[in-house]
Amino acid sequence: MRAGVLVDRDLRLAVREGWIRAAEPITDTQVQPASLDLRLGPIAYQLRASFLPFRQTVQSRLGEELGDSDLVIDRLPLAAGATLQRGSVYLVPLVESLALPPELRGRSNPKSTTGRLDIFTRVITDGTPRFDEIRPGYRGGLYLEVSPQSFPVRVHAGASLNQLRLLAGQTSMSDAELARTYGETPLLYDDDGRPIPIERAVFNDGLCMGVDLSGRLTDGIIGYRANPNPPAVDLARVDHYDPAEFWEPIKRPARDAYILEANRFYILVSKERIRVPPEFAAEMVVYDAGAGEIRTHYAGFFDPGFGFGDGSVLGTKVVMEVRAREVPFMVYDGQTSFKVWFERLRGRPERVYGVGLGSSYQHQTLTLSKQFRRPQQG
Repeated sequence: MRAGVLVDRDLRLAVREGWIRAAEPITDTQVQPASLDLRLGPIAYQLRASFLPFRQTVQSRLGEELGDSDLVIDRLPLAAGATLQRGSVYLVPLVESLALPPELRGRSNPKSTTGRLDIFTRVITDGTPRFDEIRPGYRGGLYLEVSPQSFPVRVHAGASLNQLRLLAGQTSMSDAELARTYGETPLLYDDDGRPIPIERAVFNDGLCMGVDLSGRLTDGIIGYRANPNPPAVDLARVDHYDPAEFWEPIKRPARDAYILEANRFYILVSKERIRVPPEFAAEMVVYDAGAGEIRTHYAGFFDPGFGFGDGSVLGTKVVMEVRAREVPFMVYDGQTSFKVWFERLRGRPERVYGVGLGSSYQHQTLTLSKQFRRPQQG
């Protein structure tokens, strides 16, 4: 099998070949340019704690009958919807399962909306020591750990909170390869639509990007901080909620720095605009755990065409889900906060992000999740 990230036509073939299986038919709307949306099954198990199955199956850790274990606190049916509480840990068997050939492996990430609602999710598979990574040739079920952090969230069976990528062989690009690609097709643009010269781009096991504290395009608002005691958010409701009930806007600071409070959740935005050409997929990853006491993202996948579209889009801002850890932390305008890995595809996808797809965030600046009404900006 040719190396690269599987694209939409490959994913449809994987379904036909039985490499991706499902208790209910997989729909075309689940198939993204280089990923597959995974769906919640009919039951959520509230757990005492998170866990990894290590050398056993998930089911054996939970008891022979799912939920028959002292690890499980409660079972919540999701067919009519259920509200998941902040700070609690839930495990949901997903509708999809896998029977991968030996040359295929997988990786999972939360969807953008999931991250922007501060819902901590990660996939667990049988006999694995790591979250979100699916070993080559894996055969078995997929389970999603879900832990809302800032808002209670109402979810229904069939909803998609995370995505799956399948990969064959060597997919990642070295910094030298990434720099050559940048020289041919600039990957970062500024807010005036000008490519950022390659001499100013920073490559460090990926393409580095910074945080924007200028508020230039958002009427002086640089971000949002989650309110401490909000109502619940129903994920099925789009353009429904008043942001003021859930978020506090953050005004541009008097100087080019802002202090993030410990253990508070923020939505910020990147200084640069990124383009992902249709020949590549990308993933947002932590820059360096030693470079700051913050977690800078939950959702990481960028599909081919993000910030590119049909070629007319000159980059798109990256929305950052940020949480300071044990201590308050000061960030500076333009400070490197994350990096982006680029990966080769097995071929060009039939459809790219923002072209013929319901792509919610192609032209975003500082954008909350789609459940919230868009604030009016001058």
